[in-house]
Order: sequence, then C-alpha cells, then structure tokens
Amino acid sequence: MARRTSAKNTGRTATQAPAGAQGSGTPKLLAGGNPQIPKGEGDAPVQAYIAAMPGWKRAVGERLDALIGRAVPDVRKAVKWNSPLYGIDGQGWFLGLHCFERYVKVAFFRGARLDPVPPEPSKSGDTRYLHVREDQPFDEAQFVAWVKQASRLPGERM
Repeated sequence: MARRTSAKNTGRTATQAPAGAQGSGTPKLLAGGNPQIPKGEGDAPVQAYIAAMPGWKRAVGERLDALIGRAVPDVRKAVKWNSPLYGIDGQGWFLGLHCFERYVKVAFFRGARLDPVPPEPSKSGDTRYLHVREDQPFDEAQFVAWVKQASRLPGERM
C-alpha cells in the first residue's frame, strides 16, 4: 500500500512519478496539484483534466462532473486557464473547478444569488465557493440544487 506524503504542492503519493516527467505523457501539475491542460472546448479536455487530477481529487472530479451532467443535461464544457468550466450555450459559464493542495474548489460565478449561498466567500462580489475536502462530508443533494440554480442564472462571459 502506498503511503501518502505531504510533499508541499505536489498532491501525489509517494509511489507516483512527478507529473510532466520527460516521456511520461502525463500533464504537468501546477501549484497545489492543479493539472496543466491545454485549453479546449467540449467534454474531451474536461475529461483529460479530471484524469490528471492527483490522488483522491480524481474521484471528486469524476463525481462532480457526473452530478453536473445529470443536473444540467445540456451543459457546455471547456477547459480554460487550467480549470474545467461548465455553462449553457449563449448564457456563459456558471461553474468552474480548480485543484488546490487540500481541496477541490468549486466556483459558482453567480453564487451570491444562490439559496442558500455557498459557504466560501470570494473577492469577486458575486462569486462564491464550495471547497470539497477529502476528509469532510459532501452534501450531494445541496450541490445538485446549487448547480441547477446556477445554470438558470446569466453566466460569466470568459
């Protein structure tokens, strides 16, 4: 069994090779373990990002992506600025994901308008965050409710 390390900003276990190693074909992991994925439209770049998420974060990414897809069947996907974005055609982006060392950040771009408001504040007035952590419970029903609400609001143009 692999022993987890707490190597700062790697987000990998002791048995994993460094991401982006020469010839590995593995995307480079940026600060906090965020995968560096070329920007692109559609499901494929989002799935490449999720596949490159380190350790336990990959399962979180897979679950969040599945929940978003079920909640909003016509969701539009893209990777921009090394983050998966979810939106509605013609309305903009309503949600983004980003890996950090100790959590996966879900950004609701119009989160201050959701009921209830997601727990984490932002320097951007309307944006609110949900931090999904390995060792804390995740309320899927509340997350899905936020996704449905967010998808009906005008999105962010990026």
